[in-house]
This record gives sequence, C-alpha cells and structure tokens, in this order.
Amino acid sequence: MFSFCSDPSQIDGLRWLGCYLTTGKHMNLYWSALTVLTLLAITAPAALLFGFGGASAARSRIAPLRWIGKTYIAIVRGIPDIAFFLFFVIALDQGIEYLRHKALCPDWDQPIRQGNDFIVCQAAKMPLGNAPQWVHETYGFSLAVLTFAIVFGAFAANVLFGAMRAVPHAQLETAEAYGMSPRQIFRRVLVPQMWVYALPGLGNLWMVLIKATPLLFLLGVEDIVYWSRELGGSKTPRFTDYPHGDWRMWYFFALLVFYLALTAVSERVIGRAMRRLTHGQATTGGEAQRKLG
Repeated sequence: MFSFCSDPSQIDGLRWLGCYLTTGKHMNLYWSALTVLTLLAITAPAALLFGFGGASAARSRIAPLRWIGKTYIAIVRGIPDIAFFLFFVIALDQGIEYLRHKALCPDWDQPIRQGNDFIVCQAAKMPLGNAPQWVHETYGFSLAVLTFAIVFGAFAANVLFGAMRAVPHAQLETAEAYGMSPRQIFRRVLVPQMWVYALPGLGNLWMVLIKATPLLFLLGVEDIVYWSRELGGSKTPRFTDYPHGDWRMWYFFALLVFYLALTAVSERVIGRAMRRLTHGQATTGGEAQRKLG
C-alpha cells in the first residue's frame, strides 16, 4: 500500500479511494476472484470426466454398470444442489476422519458418535489443527472441486448420454459392417460425432456452473461474494480501516459486471467452438455455414 495511506484521516478524493482499494482485505477480494476462475478451470474438465464416465456406463451392455450410471445421473440430478453440497461435504469429511481414526488411534475407547457430535482423536483430524493455513484452504478447495465435479458431472452425463443417442444409428451400423469392433465404433465414430449434439447442452451447463460458484461459501471457502459482503458493510470485524457507509450495492454491482463479463467471453468461445464443430456436418448449423459459404 502507498506510504501516504498510513493515516487515512489526512487524505481525500481519489487518493483516498486508491488507498481504500489497495488494503490487504481488498487483496483478499482480488485473490478470491482468481479462486473462482481456478475453480472453473479445474471443475469443468473434472465434471466432463465424471459425465463421460456416467454416460458411458448408462449406455453399457453390462446391466450392473448400466444401473450404476443411470442411478448416478438420476440421484444427483434429483437432489437440490445446496442440499447435496451440505450433505456430501460433511459426509465425505467425516468418512475420511473415521478411516484415519481407525488406522491411527486403535486404542481409542470412547464412542465416535456422542449425541450430535462426531469426535475423533486429534491425529485423525483433516486437516490437523496445527497445519498451516494454506493446508486448510487447499483441503477446503479440494472438497469444493470434488463436490462441484460430482454434481455437474451428473448433468453432463445426461447431456452426453442424449448426444450419444442422437448420433445417426446408420453411421454405427456402417462402421459395424466394415468390421469395426464395438470399442472401435465407440472411439472412432460415436465419440467424435456426439460433440456436435452435446456442445449446446454443455454450453448451458457451463453457464450454470459459473452462476453456482457463490456456493463456495457453503464449503468454507471465502469466495468473491463473501468478501464483497464483508467489505461493503458499514461495520465489520474484518475491516476497520477507511470506514464508510453501507456500500454493498456497489460491491455487488461490481460482481454483476464480473459475472456478465465472464459469461460474455464464454458465449463467444462456445459460439466459435460450435461453428468449428458443425463445419461440414449434416446438421442445422453445418447447413447454414454451407449456404453462407
């Protein structure tokens, strides 16, 4: 921060605003925006991987595998996101601590469940109480990525499953007639063709994922919405320098601009990808490009 910012009472105007926007707490706000972008960059391919696995399982010829795929899609899509986020993270965290407790504290003679409390030995805590702050933050962020990937992976699986069924069956029969094995047909014909039909649904899912990032706060991650609320309030234990009135409207307006800019860039990227995929294809988009050409 600038040297003349050491005494806020002696500055005014743009210098005051410059000092205000460069405080340590505001740096946390800017880093939290990077956290959101990092979450999206990691979660999108992870969710796509879950979705591809779920869709492949749902169309499998092996009945148990098909049941698992369809059950995953149905259950996760049928549960409200906020309920799944709250339940799954708690259950996963307690499950990890329970396994660590059994392995590291075999002499523990007290019940783990004591009423509403879940109590394990200190060595089984995840992360350990004396661990550095970055370990706690990384652990919480990892749980967030996994939870987002599972939830949006189920929606991606439903999109990809429908896209696989939309590929003309005649193409698959032709590949079979040429002597391709089911695995070759899946890898060389079905998967390359399905993206044309899947991209619109995946694009919508990407937009929903962007809007769902404020749920990070439920998972213990101090995200951009959290810091906007904290810094915009008139009084907060987090921020005592440069007092002001209730500025939350302006902070949330900045959030609006941030998310609108992110979705606008996303729409342009998705549009370009769609034009490239449909080029030369026997689809509505491909036919439109042929006429324009």
